[in-house]
Amino acid sequence: MKSRQPRQLLLALLGEFVIDAEPRPIPASAFIEVLDAAGIAAPATRATLDRVEQRGLIARERRGREIVFSPTPTGIAVLREASERVRDPHPFHSPEAEWTFVTFSLPEDLRSLRSRLRSTLTWEGFAPLRDALWVAPGEVDLSAALEAMSADLPPGSILAFHGRELPGFPMAESARAAWDVEAIRAEHLSFIHTWSTHEDDSQSALVTRTMLVADWLALLRADPRLPRELLDDDWPADRSLALYRELRAQTTESAVREFDELIARRPRTRMVKS
Repeated sequence: MKSRQPRQLLLALLGEFVIDAEPRPIPASAFIEVLDAAGIAAPATRATLDRVEQRGLIARERRGREIVFSPTPTGIAVLREASERVRDPHPFHSPEAEWTFVTFSLPEDLRSLRSRLRSTLTWEGFAPLRDALWVAPGEVDLSAALEAMSADLPPGSILAFHGRELPGFPMAESARAAWDVEAIRAEHLSFIHTWSTHEDDSQSALVTRTMLVADWLALLRADPRLPRELLDDDWPADRSLALYRELRAQTTESAVREFDELIARRPRTRMVKS
């Protein structure tokens, strides 16, 4: 696998152990400890917390000497959407011959929003087909996918529709032009190699689980769920899924317990009056 980015690990930690648990702020030192064990230095983790906060996904608060973070409503929506796909029993399945098409137009002064939109579309499996037309396999629930940024999108800036290919006009050639199928295969094989050979007795289940989910998120982002009719019989997605499920099951109980213990041992400080 490619080197893990601090943001991937941070979002994996939040999605796995925070949003579904009892609401509680997470000390910055807890993020730093977990990511340090995953190979991320403390300054990089602090900078990542700052950037994720600036995107409106988490909010900080000072409690005594400790800085703590909690997901915002926007952050919870984004993390839940990601978690649904992380836990999807069929994350690489897409109905044959069904497609979702999107075209959008945003003014030049909304370049940051345009970047967020493209990132969201990529996560949902879209790729640019031609002339600002993006396509994704299956019937994507675009309203749910864009929920976290819908308030920022100008009215009428996006057009979207579902469609099926017509006889005599197969999508296979266009799909292979839009997506690099061999690069997607390589991402699966890299995931399989990394986690079928992963052995580190010194690593806690919490750190292992965070790294595993970060890598799984990266793989989900790389694989747009192309219909199997466009892929060969030796497509490795089923092997990736089986390995991920096995490792996830092995780490669930221990990782949750370790996270609870990590938060519990942090000093409980009283609120500082402003």
